[in-house]
Amino acid sequence: MSVIRTPSASPSTARAINDRLALDLLHREGSLTAAQLKTLTGLSRPTVADLVERLQDAGLIEIVGEAGADRRGPNAKLYGIVAERAYLAGLDVRTHGMAVSVADLLGRTRAEASLPFDLDVDTDEAVERAIALLKTTTAEAGATALHTIAVGAPGLVDPATGGLRHAGGLPAWHGKLVDELRRLGVPVLLENEVNLAAAAEQRLGAARDRDTFVLLWLGFGVGAAVVLDGVLRRGASGGAGEIGFLPMLGPGRLPTATDCDGGFHTLAGSAALCELAREHGIPASRADDAAAAEAAVGYAIDANAEDFLEIVAERIAIGAAAVTAVLDPGCLVLGGEIGRAGGDALASRVSRRLSEISPLRTEVRAGTVGGGAVLEGAVLTAMGAAQDALFTPRG
Repeated sequence: MSVIRTPSASPSTARAINDRLALDLLHREGSLTAAQLKTLTGLSRPTVADLVERLQDAGLIEIVGEAGADRRGPNAKLYGIVAERAYLAGLDVRTHGMAVSVADLLGRTRAEASLPFDLDVDTDEAVERAIALLKTTTAEAGATALHTIAVGAPGLVDPATGGLRHAGGLPAWHGKLVDELRRLGVPVLLENEVNLAAAAEQRLGAARDRDTFVLLWLGFGVGAAVVLDGVLRRGASGGAGEIGFLPMLGPGRLPTATDCDGGFHTLAGSAALCELAREHGIPASRADDAAAAEAAVGYAIDANAEDFLEIVAERIAIGAAAVTAVLDPGCLVLGGEIGRAGGDALASRVSRRLSEISPLRTEVRAGTVGGGAVLEGAVLTAMGAAQDALFTPRG
């Protein structure tokens, strides 16, 4: 009988593993003493002393204070990550504008700004103004350069090219902005906006205790982000979760490859819900955009407009039932402007209607990150990439 022996890690590999373990602890726990690092890592005192010196020399950690003032003997030095070691940016690119957040290496926001655009804005003008806003916000954050940029945008992110592939009707300046950002000479991570919102809900919001869930985005359009076993699933062409194109049974035309009218979007998108609101005597702007639908649903919640809310819940449950029938995620989070406006009141109604048409037990939760979920997700994504690059020694 042969014995399979696992080779031990080389000294350099062991050092890299220990350094990353210590840095992850400092990020999660905050400032720590060498003794606390020894306890939390299980490493020997000399090994901890070596890694502390190594990380200080690399400019990744610094002394941020002292601990032990309430006991006898010398105070212990507190070590923390050098947050200014790198700055990163998150961008939320929408049909009507853009928002940007510049944060430090710990993900703490240092400056934020937004910029509205008309639908018919000139492409070159929009890109020029967007780049200028990013540079101005970076300067306001006290940074001279960015380490990583993460962008959330509607549409499909082609896994082969890394570029935006619009499903139809989105501004041309989105794709050109991404191209211009990549000319800045820093890593640019492009992700579908709903996927970033799911990252925020998983790290900070309603799905913190779930490694498998689906975020159902309800706004101007509808979409979904699929997280299975802790991994975001994008699909072969980057289109996992494009449920706006989900065909609906009944009269009317089917959606096409470039137009989701006739799909779930026509049933639960902002225009459909604004029209439904007006039919029920609920104030709804003729703009029929996400803000108008958000206001209408919020008004209905405050006014206890049961008939309207039950129909909205039923429509959402139809799309949710299709998602659960295929994925059985056990948990759905309602996000986007409409999900945010409906809150727990809408989530409970959707849960009840879903249980009536689906045999699969599925908890329905209201998203809790709020209106900045896409931007929060972008910052978290950029932070993770920057930390991976800086916390993992090369060679």
